[in-house]
Amino acid sequence: MKTSPLQAVKERFGDKQKLVDAVKALATSDLWLDRVSDVKGLAKVSNAKLLRLHEMLSGVKKDFGSRAKLIDSILSLEKREKDAGLRGRLETFPTPRLVDLHASAARAAKKAKAAGPKKQAKPAAKKKTARSKKAKAKAAAAKKK
Repeated sequence: MKTSPLQAVKERFGDKQKLVDAVKALATSDLWLDRVSDVKGLAKVSNAKLLRLHEMLSGVKKDFGSRAKLIDSILSLEKREKDAGLRGRLETFPTPRLVDLHASAARAAKKAKAAGPKKQAKPAAKKKTARSKKAKAKAAAAKKK
């Protein structure tokens, strides 16, 4: 049976305050855009959200090191490394959204690689128009003149 978020917090961190401290330690300016209310803070966030946030931030720190490297990875997967406008837009996104974008870009790149190189399209043949016998005769008469 799956454990509840409270049980998971107690097993992994002991209590919620230790989990909040662990998330705050990971939530540096390198990994995190601070959009938390100053009045409420992380202590008022649910256990499930804090656990997901801790897993996501620790994964980004382990895999990429910082948000900037995560953004670079997304741009390279999409083959848009030189696109300054997209880079600027991605820098405004929160880290969880960037992780989702990276996952979808990685899947798309893997799918494109598996598909292989694109085949060259054949040049389009002249479109034949269906004509009645009367129209064909009229067109042939116009050519003779």
